[in-house]
Amino acid sequence: MGDEKHQLDKFKDAARELECDDDEANFRKKLGELVKNSKDGQKSETPGGP
Repeated sequence: MGDEKHQLDKFKDAARELECDDDEANFRKKLGELVKNSKDGQKSETPGGP
């Protein structure tokens, strides 16, 4: 369970960095941008990502 909390903390930190932790609409917009970039073959903007 310690790993789950650690992963959750990472997710929350990433959401704060992307400024989409307070508003679901902002979260969905940023997520859509990341997914679009990923599909286009561009490097993901996800912190700590590949």
